[in-house]
Amino acid sequence: MAVTGWLESLRAAEKTALLQDGNARPPGEGRCTICSQTGRKWQKNMMRRRVNYLPIFMRKDTKMSFQWRIRNLPYPQDVYSVCADQKERCVVVRTTNKKYYKKFSIPDLDRYQLPLDDSLLSSAHANCTLIISYQKPKEVLLAEAELQKELKKVKTAHSSDGDCKTQ
Repeated sequence: MAVTGWLESLRAAEKTALLQDGNARPPGEGRCTICSQTGRKWQKNMMRRRVNYLPIFMRKDTKMSFQWRIRNLPYPQDVYSVCADQKERCVVVRTTNKKYYKKFSIPDLDRYQLPLDDSLLSSAHANCTLIISYQKPKEVLLAEAELQKELKKVKTAHSSDGDCKTQ
């Protein structure tokens, strides 16, 4: 099965983690404060330049579901149509007034070679944000639990061991 192949490749991969303030963090999550500050400053400048009325698409998963948010969509809930396209293996979001159209895949389902199920797909609209949720299948939940077990086995280094190079 594809799930075991994915987990085996993760087990065989070289892994490192950084121990910072007594907490183990995967690399990239808890970077040095200098790197984090310059990253925040850059993000702040980019946010200022963005036009406020353009839709912003982002993924924000929860423990039990994959979740995507599309901000700056002012239309009411009944204008949106969210459905799964079995042929192209993607989720399609469209409006009845033809003002917005978006197709996106779910790489996690592709990774485990699982089919798209329309019954696991739901959507909600609040504060000009369309929230699309796809409930995680039990195979994905089991694989994520295995992954968490593997990540707990990773040896940690102290924050003084890691170097944070600025560009």
